[in-house]
Amino acid sequence: MRLVWLIVSIGWAMGSHAQDKILRVLEEGRETSLRGVSVVDDSVAWVSGSNGWIGHTIDRGETWHWMQPEGYETTDFRDIEAFAGDTAVVISAGSPLVILLTEDGGRTWRETQRDERPEVFFDGMDFWDRHHGIAYGDPIGGVLQLLETKDGGASWQSLSQTANVRLSLGEAGFAASGTGIRSLGDGHVFVATGGSRARLLHSEDYGRTWTVRDCPITHGAASKGIFSIAFRDQRRGVAVGGDYQQDGQATDAVFLTEDGGGSWFEPRKGTRGYRSAVEYLDHDTLIAVGTSGVDISFDEGLHWRPLYDGSFHSVRKAKKGVWLLLVGAGGRIATFSPHPPGIAEN
Repeated sequence: MRLVWLIVSIGWAMGSHAQDKILRVLEEGRETSLRGVSVVDDSVAWVSGSNGWIGHTIDRGETWHWMQPEGYETTDFRDIEAFAGDTAVVISAGSPLVILLTEDGGRTWRETQRDERPEVFFDGMDFWDRHHGIAYGDPIGGVLQLLETKDGGASWQSLSQTANVRLSLGEAGFAASGTGIRSLGDGHVFVATGGSRARLLHSEDYGRTWTVRDCPITHGAASKGIFSIAFRDQRRGVAVGGDYQQDGQATDAVFLTEDGGGSWFEPRKGTRGYRSAVEYLDHDTLIAVGTSGVDISFDEGLHWRPLYDGSFHSVRKAKKGVWLLLVGAGGRIATFSPHPPGIAEN
């Protein structure tokens, strides 16, 4: 384990004072690009990435336990959903699609879904509760691919033909961070797309029927579109993305909605470029990460400020608690706190 403290001084107007912010690197150096992260509470978290690597901690990141499930050493696990220190579901990108479940802290893994069609490519998953979840993938024959579980990932059923969500030619999702899909209470779920079109898909009945709305975020090429979404409630949310091939291009890279994607507006000051994941820290505070840096907003996304210049792929907050983890290439895992111990306000 390597502990590195990266102090970033940011002056921001909250009354009349400024405050130091801190990014603490917990792990790095492993040959995996981490994109999946699920933070259960203020002690337990799981991460996943390329080369079959999965890691988890039960002591707030002080120690990490790493594993490569046997037979999956070359699999790219792009998203993970954890429910406890012993229970997690992980999903791959690319063909074959595999979904694995562990209920013993990663000592053993059971394959609960496999799809060997060469065109299959899943982008992420999310859960409404401990049992009921949904995964989405790029279209096959023009139809968005959807899977549903009602038993915590132990079995999966296709919703693709039932939902029959038709995407445009060249439109697809992004498996960049596992945050292109977000579930909310009462059966609501949002899915983001990019490529030839950038759109927000919304279901109110656990993925059976959908409405589809355009988003003005940059699009028109396979490298452009909405890469991540976050919602404070069923109406207010944010979409981030841009062009990962020009990750410093800040034009049309973040948009906000107050009506569930029916309309969008730009922030007064946006992120510094392409961002692959966005997360609410609290009612007002948002953090967005990407290969060209990390930005933060203290006013629901209206103004974004630089936080860190380094690269991360994904960021998630604890389902129950306040712990926040960022993950990226080279097995890097970091945590961020607006009020780090021992750092006084200016």
